[in-house]
Amino acid sequence: MSLIKAEKLEKSKAYIEFGISTEALDAEIKNVYKKQIGKMNIPGFRKGKAPLAIVEKLYGKGVFTDEALNNLLPDAYEAAIKEAALDVVSRPEFDVVSMDDNGQVVLKATFDVKPEAALKEYKGLKAEKEVTEVTDKMVDADIENARKRAAREIEVTDRAAEMGDTAEIDFEGFVDGVAFEGGKGENHKLKLGSGQFIAGFEEQVVGKSVGEEFDVNVTFPEEYGASDLAGKAAVFKCKLHSITKEELPELDDEFAKDMSFDNVEAYKADVRAKLVERYEKMADQVLENKVLDALVENMEVEIPEAMFVNEVENELREYDMQLRSNGLDLNTYFKYTGQNLDQLRENFRPRAEKSVKVRLALEAVVKAEGIVASEEEIEAEYKKMAEMYSMEIDKVKEVVASEDIAKDICVQSALKLVKDSADVTVKTKDAE
Repeated sequence: MSLIKAEKLEKSKAYIEFGISTEALDAEIKNVYKKQIGKMNIPGFRKGKAPLAIVEKLYGKGVFTDEALNNLLPDAYEAAIKEAALDVVSRPEFDVVSMDDNGQVVLKATFDVKPEAALKEYKGLKAEKEVTEVTDKMVDADIENARKRAAREIEVTDRAAEMGDTAEIDFEGFVDGVAFEGGKGENHKLKLGSGQFIAGFEEQVVGKSVGEEFDVNVTFPEEYGASDLAGKAAVFKCKLHSITKEELPELDDEFAKDMSFDNVEAYKADVRAKLVERYEKMADQVLENKVLDALVENMEVEIPEAMFVNEVENELREYDMQLRSNGLDLNTYFKYTGQNLDQLRENFRPRAEKSVKVRLALEAVVKAEGIVASEEEIEAEYKKMAEMYSMEIDKVKEVVASEDIAKDICVQSALKLVKDSADVTVKTKDAE
């Protein structure tokens, strides 16, 4: 098995010609014959006992050739691609060139290869960084959320229901005096003002007292999901069982200690510092995207469709793994969202296209700058992966090639170079 020729064509197309020796093919034909003969009935011979020459005379010389070639093809193709040092990005299309050329079968494979991008410039790219100034109002809002998370429910017995309370109710809905499906609930806890129920419902619970039975009159919107209820007036027979309200802890030193700080001032200072860090990270991420957008705009390249398709499929696999880690799968996702596989592919397409373009652009920077990954960097990355997946480092090395690790390191170095050299204008963002 050997590479005969490799040639690049226009628009990132390429082909190779490679050979499989007739000796290897004959040996594999015999292997196929041994597997198939037991299923064949040959006149004058017991089942499975007819010689290969007889079978070929009866059915033709090439009776087992196609299967034998298919068996040998994957390894022969992979070896030829490796020898040609081509980065193939699509499924190959195979053709047989000749069946006996100097003692070998010559085959041709045509495919797309990864293109090399040309960059007009990649240093000094102009981009604007929007920095959010953290205000006292933002700090107070964050602390207020923490107080709400620490709130406890207190039963209300001395007044009627108010907005913001949680009312525990029984309800049953009727249209034209007939109960409708899905319109009944018992001991349902309804946060008044949450908008959980149809418009106008929660407002009519306000003012009612524990133990009171009452009617709620509403009209379903014209665009309501259930067509048999859309636009119709309904009456809900309700009973109020209990009322509770949230009681927030006081913002004092005791609360600060519950949050692991000595006093309120120390707590507020920590909240501010974390908000500053959070918004700085967000600003850096937005800036990185802007710089990468500018980099891609400076790129000239023809990208094979196969690269976009492959990246979409990668996105799908990763999303499926995320769903499965949460006890779901794609079929369940489709059931709840009403989407299908083609629609999900379409949703992933823009992100996949950008990912492919950014990678090609950064690889062009790697080449232009002559960036290489050191052994120390590769080993550090292996160590990081081993810790992340709780695996022995030798096991990680068995499943992840060092060449792939090196490529990713080089791309990250290129990204840092492009970001660090960018011409960045800083603008303070309106906190409100």
